[in-house]
Amino acid sequence: MKKWFTLGLSLITSTAFAITGTITPAHANGHSQMYTINFKGNGIPANAEQIIQAAGGTVLKKDAALAYVKASSSNPQFLSKIQANQEVENAGRQLSIKLEKAVAKEMAVTDGDHAYYDQYQWDIKQVTQNGASWNLPGGKGKKDVVVAVIDTGIDLEHPDLKDNIVDAKSFVPGESAQDYEGHGSHVAGAIAANGKALGVGPSLGIAALKVFPREGSASTATIAEALKYAADKDYDVVNMSLGDYLFLQDPESHASDIRAEMNLFKKAIAYAHKKGVTVVGSAGNAGADITSPGRLTRFFDEENRGATHRDPASNLLIRVSAGNKDKQLTYYSNYGVGKIDVMAPGGDRGPNNNDRSYLCFSTVPIVDENYNVTGHGYAWYAGTSMAAPKVAAVAGLVISKHGKNQISPTQVKSIIKQSAEDIYKKGYDKQSGFGLINAVNALNHR
Repeated sequence: MKKWFTLGLSLITSTAFAITGTITPAHANGHSQMYTINFKGNGIPANAEQIIQAAGGTVLKKDAALAYVKASSSNPQFLSKIQANQEVENAGRQLSIKLEKAVAKEMAVTDGDHAYYDQYQWDIKQVTQNGASWNLPGGKGKKDVVVAVIDTGIDLEHPDLKDNIVDAKSFVPGESAQDYEGHGSHVAGAIAANGKALGVGPSLGIAALKVFPREGSASTATIAEALKYAADKDYDVVNMSLGDYLFLQDPESHASDIRAEMNLFKKAIAYAHKKGVTVVGSAGNAGADITSPGRLTRFFDEENRGATHRDPASNLLIRVSAGNKDKQLTYYSNYGVGKIDVMAPGGDRGPNNNDRSYLCFSTVPIVDENYNVTGHGYAWYAGTSMAAPKVAAVAGLVISKHGKNQISPTQVKSIIKQSAEDIYKKGYDKQSGFGLINAVNALNHR
């Protein structure tokens, strides 16, 4: 998998998250391995703890609503014993999810007293039709309509963001929800920046749900926990600019590991959807056709066979591809029949591949090498990570117009798709789905 996946990573040219599939072998050096255990039906059986203890494991966390348990064990036979239990749907070793550094990323040198929307934010203009959507009912959003950003945190004191932040929670032990990497703050700015930079919905509420630490990785279980938290808090939209490619035939893991992780992700998304949350996800930055799991495997390595899945994978998601300033699919964006719902601006470097003005400009913290926040600034990024939050913001605007808890996620998704601008062939296509998002059309949709 390492060799195979390295080939895939070499094609990624902008911000993304990567699931490496790295697993610490159970019982290696006496270390415990973490496991994801999904139970059948609704809830967790009353004897779940006894089942896990009998197999040589310890319960670390359990969630009846998601019907899953996180456990640890140093017993090399633990997984086979758990999988043999009739009440277990599937189980596997916990995979790590690592933050991948951006390639298309440039810090902005700002003059301190300049408004940046007019000069730099072509992407926000594209979505809002040069700000026309802000003059429509619900067009700037409402603060009680909250978009939760599951990411690296948010720059909590950024002047363009802080007045819109309604919640900041870290799921990373020992760390606050402050962003030190920049990714989460850039995403949040695209949604609801309201200062020198502007977001698509500058009056929307935003919630910082930090799942990625300053260094290292997170787990699917952590992201699922954040999704459930957003749903239980009655937040309206969740943006997940994250995801990766899971190769079922990876020799360094097992198909059971991957299926257990994918299943937990699907259950968490379904839980949020049922509670009224519109969930938005990025399509990924490998420039790959993700229509077929077999084709995706061969894209990364022609010699490999088997299935590769883009994760998270759920038809309840609004999955977003990335367009450029010229309203065309970017060179790095994934695409695929039945896999893309809509397209949104994610940016690139222009026709000559050397013009940063074609990237997406948004908010970031300024951080020194010791992770001290020394200021609050701006940067140009590119990626499907930058496209997804614009869709999340439009979802927030649609909800603001119709009223909180007055419109379902299915209806929100339908409005966004039906109001999109046709870019390629009429109707649906594999590059842009139903088209390029348009906030004016979405707010005028009846």
